[in-house]
Amino acid sequence: MEIVWIILGSLFIISGIVGSFLPVLPGPPLGYIGLLIAKFGLQGGYSLTFLLIWGAVVALVMTFDSFVPAEGARRMGGSRWAVYGCLIGAIAGLFFPPAGLIVGPIIGAFLGELLSGNDSRGSFRAAMGSFAGFLVATVIKIGVSFAFAYYFFSSI
Repeated sequence: MEIVWIILGSLFIISGIVGSFLPVLPGPPLGYIGLLIAKFGLQGGYSLTFLLIWGAVVALVMTFDSFVPAEGARRMGGSRWAVYGCLIGAIAGLFFPPAGLIVGPIIGAFLGELLSGNDSRGSFRAAMGSFAGFLVATVIKIGVSFAFAYYFFSSI
């Protein structure tokens, strides 16, 4: 039975890593499920505090994943309109996975900045800030997912 838990946990860990790159899969939550499998299915040596802290990290990372692209648009000179456009684009992108999850915030920031009266150059800059934010969020998700992989595979 232990082999089944190892295979199942490994699949969740690998899905977590892949999901950090692909916007269709929620990477860190899948990796976290792999840790839970190691704890409860394989009697891993993780404490409850360890699991609660990593659960909070997953919740933060998934929250930041939605807001970091909007912050990137704002830091690149985008107005409130660009930030709102980025958030609306992220929500609209949920209906067109996987490309919509990447392109939605970028188009939203661009259109929002255009609606604010900015020229296309400023709008493009805000859109690129949104894309930079997306890349930062992706790197954070990858780091968390690889940490889960380390803890999982070192426990088996």
